[in-house]
Amino acid sequence: MLNPTVLNPTVLEPGGRYRCGVLGHPVGHSLSPAMHRAAYAQIGLDWQYDAHDVQEAELAGFVSSCGPGWRGLSLTMPLKRAVLPLLDERSELVRRVGAANTVVFAGGLVRGDNTDVAGVTGALGAAGIHRVETAVLVGAGASADSVHVALAELGLRRLHLAVRDPRRAQPLATRASAAGVRVSVGALADLVSDAPDGVDLLASTVPGGTDIEVGDELLSRSRAVLDIAYDPWPSPLLTRARGHGAQVVDGIAMLAHQAAQQVRLMTEHDVPVDVLHAAAWSALESRR
Repeated sequence: MLNPTVLNPTVLEPGGRYRCGVLGHPVGHSLSPAMHRAAYAQIGLDWQYDAHDVQEAELAGFVSSCGPGWRGLSLTMPLKRAVLPLLDERSELVRRVGAANTVVFAGGLVRGDNTDVAGVTGALGAAGIHRVETAVLVGAGASADSVHVALAELGLRRLHLAVRDPRRAQPLATRASAAGVRVSVGALADLVSDAPDGVDLLASTVPGGTDIEVGDELLSRSRAVLDIAYDPWPSPLLTRARGHGAQVVDGIAMLAHQAAQQVRLMTEHDVPVDVLHAAAWSALESRR
């Protein structure tokens, strides 16, 4: 156990020892511990970061138990929306996305933020993709909301949402339409026939290992493909997309860019994305 110097500090005390962690269910595949620990080593912080398997029904109890010494939480499935009622403060991005993947404890308050949007724009920007006008988005969960907001920042004009149950996509479709985006919704099984002819970006936000029914025809007319999943690796979708000549952007890049901002929010220090990217790859390779 750590011996904290202050209780949920508004201002971090130099040399203080704090706890952070990633919550989700399942969470054993998460690369966040490897990245955040590498960040602490780079910065020179004696902090602790661990993974905790937490289901939705357990989230409120876990957050309320984070007393002295706790500084931040990273949230993954299925907690990014479940945490909203537990927040004392929400960033503008959390309000726009409707999901938070980051919690910072400060001054006795539970503050929510979203770094997934920065993860998407950062990964795409690193790949030289700075404008996306037409996109196909597979999935309608919290991660899909973040991808949509990120693409809106890159000039999105037309969006096709593909999900197994089109009714699940209606809330996201409504938000996108309100932002001036032309939106269509269809079943995943009809993706090839429903998708626009020219696609700047095909983005998958479904969990790793899910069979995505993306036909070769759509891959061949997609300029770039983003798959946020990284387990299993390599992503079958990106492997196929690369074979069709599409530019590919992997989930590790997105993960590293979002983690860089998350580290900044929690520690008030910057760390190079390359450090986080290398740590994630090393951890992933060790599992093979």
